[in-house]
Amino acid sequence: MKTTNFGYVFGVLGVSLLLLWLGVYKFTPTEAKLIEPLIVNHPLLSWVYQLFSVQTVSNLIGSVEIIVGLGLLLGFKNAKVGLISGLAAVGIFVVTLSFILTTPDTWKVSDGVLITSFFLLKDWVFLAVAIMVVETSRGALKR
Repeated sequence: MKTTNFGYVFGVLGVSLLLLWLGVYKFTPTEAKLIEPLIVNHPLLSWVYQLFSVQTVSNLIGSVEIIVGLGLLLGFKNAKVGLISGLAAVGIFVVTLSFILTTPDTWKVSDGVLITSFFLLKDWVFLAVAIMVVETSRGALKR
């Protein structure tokens, strides 16, 4: 797939970089412990700790993030890979955003302003880029 839209390319590169970097970080014990409260409190994900250790779950998530990050990059050359990777990225960011609703103490009032965990809320923008990848890849496949 060829595109000349600088903003699109820049956005996809940013999301890919984030997924690759965080994917690698998931293999560390520090990140495994950091994501544990998010997963433990999620009604659709908490069961994984009954099957796997905290580190193994983190490694699995990291592996998916790395694969999707690479797939988004490959999507510049192959629209089918872009579509599949874009859909996977949409899934990642929808789940990540859902942590805002499922994790205790995510919302609080600071100086009279309701705030949330902005490290999760930023994924709204990443979700938008992933949706653009899906749309762009789907369009390229129709041509």
